[in-house]
Amino acid sequence: MSETWNSRTKLVHGGTRRSQYNEVSEAIFLTQGFVYESAEQAEARFIETGPDEFIYARYGNPTVAMFEERIAALEGAEDAFATASGMAAVSGALTSVLKAGDHVVSAKALFGSCLYILENILTRFGVEVTFVDGTDLDQWRAAMRPDTKAVFFESMSNPTLEVIDIRSVAEIAHSAGALVIVDNVFSTPVFSRAIEQGADVVVYSATKHIDGQGRALGGVVLGTKDFIRGTLEPYMKHTGGSLSPFNAWVMLKGLETIDLRVNAQADNALQIAGALDGHAALERIIYPGLKGHAQNALVQTQLGGKGGTVLSLDLKGGKAAAFKFLNAMTIPVISNNLGDAKSIATHPATTTHQRLSDELKAELGITPGLVRFSVGLEDAGDLIADLTAALEASQA
Repeated sequence: MSETWNSRTKLVHGGTRRSQYNEVSEAIFLTQGFVYESAEQAEARFIETGPDEFIYARYGNPTVAMFEERIAALEGAEDAFATASGMAAVSGALTSVLKAGDHVVSAKALFGSCLYILENILTRFGVEVTFVDGTDLDQWRAAMRPDTKAVFFESMSNPTLEVIDIRSVAEIAHSAGALVIVDNVFSTPVFSRAIEQGADVVVYSATKHIDGQGRALGGVVLGTKDFIRGTLEPYMKHTGGSLSPFNAWVMLKGLETIDLRVNAQADNALQIAGALDGHAALERIIYPGLKGHAQNALVQTQLGGKGGTVLSLDLKGGKAAAFKFLNAMTIPVISNNLGDAKSIATHPATTTHQRLSDELKAELGITPGLVRFSVGLEDAGDLIADLTAALEASQA
């Protein structure tokens, strides 16, 4: 692969390995182990694996390696390790670097499972966690301590779509000697360059935009070769969170079209947000691409002006109105995934963030009337008409 290739070319050809048959589409190596030509070769491989040498599927696989190299090329990272799910990636990135007595600073606006890892799992093993308002740089500065080992945040929060200044938070963290771990799912690897902006480790749920068609679970952690192979890989291969070869192949196929899909979805999202902004049935509409969004200026510099593929609608009338709205839709489906070719809507307060206390939901802006809407590839006009009718039905 040429370093001079642009992103779309890398997404089609990056990391490709061909067998002796010279297949066009990447091969799926569905094997749990690999044969050695001799006992001496087996011994040597267990001491140190060379390029394109494999031992066991939990340690690595040719199809998985293709996916890792391709997503690393897109992200601008030295290396990547593919995981069984997005949460395996989050858990591995955090747990592999932390030990009892370490301190973590995290934004408090997080996906429910991420909060569970920070609040319930890490603290169980003696890691102290401080939560801050991710958009308030003064809170980040005040939270840093000599024992702060890492900071963690979603670059665009789920589901209230706050955009965190990666470069500024990274400067604060690095001045304290802390590792910067960024969950970049909502920003997508197409719009965001988190590593260029100061992140040390970037995490994705490949289940979302990378697959993009609701087919398979997967995740990936990206960073320096020293971190991926020296810190993360030993943890992941011994705890079993590796990606299956078949799912890696699905993700490879997803990467071929992610640039086209995500740009089209973001264009749809901007049209829909503009059309619904100010609707009488809404308390507010949240979309980072709208000029009225609190971090819209940051969107211009950090995301190249693209507001992402997700918007949130806060309906007047609370939960009852939100449920009427969801049930009145005819094109979008009700589910809890995002980044799909199909438009998907969910009610965070009763699904993805259900376990949070009412007080924390209120603090994070997850109101009873909030609906998270992941915009798909359908015609924008059809979606606007359908959502407008559903909004009217929500107030009946």
